[in-house]
Amino acid sequence: MTPPSVTQRSTAPQVLARCRDLVRPALVRAVQQLHPWHAEMSAFSLGWGAPDGSPAQGSQGKGIRQALTLLSAEAAGGPAEDAVVGAVAVELIHVFSLLHDDIMDGDETRRQRATVWKVYGTGPAILAGDALFALAVRTLADAPGAHSASAVRHLGAALTDLVRGQAEDLLFENRPWTGPKAVRPHEYRWMAEHKTGALLGCAAGLGGVLAGAPPTTVDALTAAGRHLGVAFQAVDDLLGIWGDPEVTGKPVHSDLRRLKKTYPVLAALAAEGPAAGRLAALLGTGDPLDAAAARRAAGLVEEAGGRAAALAEAQRHLDSARRGLEGVALAPAARDEILALLPFLVERAE
Repeated sequence: MTPPSVTQRSTAPQVLARCRDLVRPALVRAVQQLHPWHAEMSAFSLGWGAPDGSPAQGSQGKGIRQALTLLSAEAAGGPAEDAVVGAVAVELIHVFSLLHDDIMDGDETRRQRATVWKVYGTGPAILAGDALFALAVRTLADAPGAHSASAVRHLGAALTDLVRGQAEDLLFENRPWTGPKAVRPHEYRWMAEHKTGALLGCAAGLGGVLAGAPPTTVDALTAAGRHLGVAFQAVDDLLGIWGDPEVTGKPVHSDLRRLKKTYPVLAALAAEGPAAGRLAALLGTGDPLDAAAARRAAGLVEEAGGRAAALAEAQRHLDSARRGLEGVALAPAARDEILALLPFLVERAE
């Protein structure tokens, strides 16, 4: 994959499409190594197949993580082709995490389709996720070249962080909305950096590892990816409340109706104004919110400043990612393509 010159910068959708096209054949070959049942569930999750195994035209996602891996390899001075194996591994881990996350959260739809566990059952979906996890590690371990061992270690560190973040997210569910044991915005930020930021950081850093970049460059790429992950999570939280169901595939106010603790809500409660007080009283009953109550809660979150706070949080971390990328020696064209992705992630929530 040859990046454009600095004077011919691609748009974010063009960058993502080009990276998906390069990774797709290798990703298909990897999934075909799975047990046929696991391969079918994986193809369904990826948007490639229907439940009967026939081809489908569903959404295949944006491919942010695989793009970061390829672009980071180029930014570190290597060819994108050498990082395809890393992009495949990261995408397999991403799908694994979605399969398990949907079960833990009880989500019945994703990308405007039923989730894997709703179609195939909880046990099969867990097993397919496990198979993808194992395949991702094996894919990297079997990669040619001198950097496969370092790549596996890099992925292992990210996976440790990912499951730590997921653990905190689950524990948040049992904590109160207010009082000394309430979840604070800074705790949520730590969770987001680990649950979401770890894999995006791994994607970016892995490109550097496979390109043979020095540790300082790999660390800078990883840190930028982790900041991007926190921004990505903040935007997802906004979409979980105010997102268009035609785009998100979920009902409006879905996170509020499930009483999910997300950054906009926690920031609103931390504001401690009149709207925050009314919001705390509404959420404090512990009962799931019906459509009318969820609409009131969304209005109170916005009135208390939660929506603006989440947008500001996303922008702060995007700015930190940008500064990190600009503060290390990287190939200009590839760095600019990474930078082109940053505002694209925030714009989808505005």
